[in-house]
Amino acid sequence: MAIMAKQNNQAATRKLRSSYFTTTISISLVLFLLGMIGLLLLNANRLSNYVKENLGLMVMIENDAKEAEVKRIEKTLSASPMVKSVTYLDKESAAEQLKAELGEDFVDFVGYNPLLSSIDVKLYADFATEEGMKQIETLVIEYPEVKEVHYQKDMVNLIHENVNIISMVLLAFSGLMLIVAITLINNTVRLMVYSKRFLIRTMQLVGATNGFIRRPFVGQSVAQGLIGGFIANLLLAGVIYLSTRELSGVIGFDNIMVVVVLFAIVFIIGIIITLISTLVSVNRYLSIRTADLYV
Repeated sequence: MAIMAKQNNQAATRKLRSSYFTTTISISLVLFLLGMIGLLLLNANRLSNYVKENLGLMVMIENDAKEAEVKRIEKTLSASPMVKSVTYLDKESAAEQLKAELGEDFVDFVGYNPLLSSIDVKLYADFATEEGMKQIETLVIEYPEVKEVHYQKDMVNLIHENVNIISMVLLAFSGLMLIVAITLINNTVRLMVYSKRFLIRTMQLVGATNGFIRRPFVGQSVAQGLIGGFIANLLLAGVIYLSTRELSGVIGFDNIMVVVVLFAIVFIIGIIITLISTLVSVNRYLSIRTADLYV
């Protein structure tokens, strides 16, 4: 009998440990997904600006333009508060680039280089609009050395029309993810408390007060929230490291305090949700009838 009781106790202990481990991992993954949404929101504006600032204009230069005049156009563009960068590309370099893209020397085939030298102009995100690009076009088109100015009007309008829509969808998705996170963590904690409902009733029968019964559950929920938040933040730190290394310029986390606040929020959300869910579930089984424990 003693051996059987010992084996039963060991089996129960392993089951509790497995349940605790599973619950903690589930909480960690949910908090990680929630943190990922936070990271995405932190970089939403940066991603939008990156796309806008890479549209740009192409100022095509006449073949007979003198170098001094081209330099003057570059200085005029650089002096504009709307312009982020100005890059000159001579016709020979343009031919080399096109040759690399095509995989063959089209100059030999045509017999001459038909390309023009150009100035690639990138605008700051706030000015990367159709109106802003028209202003830059007006600024340089009067120069006789400028043959024409190219920019993708349809693409500019399309991006500006969709940025606000994407932002609203992202916010709605974040709210939905928060609800999903609360629901999943709440269900996970409820299942854990449910597995210990008979223990709660046994403690009541031997005279334990409600506060005494709640105390270990509350301590365990706080511990699970902290451990889950720690694991989630470790995963988020890995995502931040990889994204800043592989997607530098597109994604960045220059403001360390903002990242620290995000990590703190993950911890707080994990603790609050697990704590509230635990209290609600424990209180339910403190007041439930014995017959309902088997349902």
